[in-house]
Amino acid sequence: MKYDNITRATFIKRPNRFIAEVDIDGHRETVHVKNTGRCKELLIPGCEVWLTAPGTPDRKTKYDLVAVRKDNGVLFNIDSQAPNKVVKEWLATQGYDLVIPEYTYGDSRIDFYMERGNEKFLMEVKGCTLEIDGIGYFPDAPTERGVKHIRELIKAKQAGYHAMLAFVIQMDGVTEVRANVATHPEFGDALDDAKKAGVEVMFLTCHVEPGELVIN
Repeated sequence: MKYDNITRATFIKRPNRFIAEVDIDGHRETVHVKNTGRCKELLIPGCEVWLTAPGTPDRKTKYDLVAVRKDNGVLFNIDSQAPNKVVKEWLATQGYDLVIPEYTYGDSRIDFYMERGNEKFLMEVKGCTLEIDGIGYFPDAPTERGVKHIRELIKAKQAGYHAMLAFVIQMDGVTEVRANVATHPEFGDALDDAKKAGVEVMFLTCHVEPGELVIN
């Protein structure tokens, strides 16, 4: 998954979860943050960030903030839309006969429905941007929606689907994602229940460049 254009900037502050103020070559600019999570361990004043300009008419902000370099030197893609885009590209190479994004199942909209022969698959995608001591954690903020989706995957597994929960790790060097039970204990409970029910939990490791996210 590549961005059409990319601009380097320096992070100044984040007044709210939707916007940030950055410095681009001495010019102060308000930009849209494409992640409503906390990202407090990433977005630290003075850090290097990367922006893309979608060129959408009548936008309040010219740029989207999509990547940030952590103080340990590792580059993180924090675009919350990137995981689904890169997984869609990846699924096209995995030999499925049919791939349908945004598939309604039960009371939820699951990210992907796939078919291979007579087999039916459902996959929910979660992007991981929180890293602690080399381990990925999800979520970085409570997500009732995430819990609901896991419960739906358990039902799908019981109904005969191949049910998968795929964590897209939006940084290099991390190969495992654990439930962030300190932030959302209920998510951890749901993840444990999913594993016991036979839902396949996948860790999709990635390589990150300022303007690119690639599943390894």
